[in-house]
Amino acid sequence: MQQINRLHVLTVLLGILVWMSACKKDEYYRDSGVHDPNFKGTTMDYLDAVPFHFDSVAAIARLAGMEDVFGNDTLTFFSPTDRCIGRLVKRMNIDLYALGYDTVVNLEDVPSAIWSQYLQRYMFHGANQLKDYPQIDYNLRSIYPGQGYLSWNKTAMNIGVIYNDDNGVKYVGYRQLSIAYIPNPARPLDNWNRTDVASSNILTYNGAVHVLRDDHNYFGWDYGKFLADMKAALDTED
Repeated sequence: MQQINRLHVLTVLLGILVWMSACKKDEYYRDSGVHDPNFKGTTMDYLDAVPFHFDSVAAIARLAGMEDVFGNDTLTFFSPTDRCIGRLVKRMNIDLYALGYDTVVNLEDVPSAIWSQYLQRYMFHGANQLKDYPQIDYNLRSIYPGQGYLSWNKTAMNIGVIYNDDNGVKYVGYRQLSIAYIPNPARPLDNWNRTDVASSNILTYNGAVHVLRDDHNYFGWDYGKFLADMKAALDTED
C-alpha cells in the first residue's frame, strides 16, 4: 500500500513538472506582437536621441556639414558607434605624437573635409531595409556574393544578408546584414574589411538606419589612409 502511495505521489509530481515545462515553452514561443521599427523623427534626430552610442557620430555629421542631409535627404545609414571613433582618435594620437605632430584634443581638430569624406562611406542614397539586399555567404562568395554598391561619395562597398544556420540546417536561421569596405575597386574581390550589423531596419522619417557592431574597428574603415590625410592636413597648416 505504501509503495502504491509513493507511485501515486511520483506520478503527480511528474505531471506537475511536465505542466510547468509546457507553460514555460508556451511563454517562450508566445507571440509578443509586432514591434514598431519606426522612429518618430529624422535620421539626425535618431542620432541625437541616443547619445550614449551616437553622441560623437552626431557631432561628426555636423562638423562634416552633413546635418541637413541627415535631416532631409532620403538615405540609408550604416551607423558606426562612438567606440570606433574613440579607437580611431586614440590610435591616431599615438602615431601623431610619435611623428612630432599635434594630437587631436577635440573632434573639431580634424578638418571638416576629412570627417565628410569618411562619414560618407557609411551613407547610401535611398532607404533600403534588410529585405532589399541579396544573400551573402563569406565562405561561398562565388554563389552568394552579396552585391557591390557605391556609397554617398562613390566609395566601393559590398552589402549582403547573412543567412545563419540553425540546428545544423544551412540558411534557415536568423538573418543579419553585413557590409564590407573594398579597398581597391580594381580588385573588387580582395582584402574586404567587413563589419556586421548589430541592429537593422530602424526607420526614420527620411530613411533607414542599420547600426554596426561595436567591434567595427576604426571609423572610416581605412586607418592608414585616414592618418595620411590627417598628416597632410597638418602639414598644410604649417
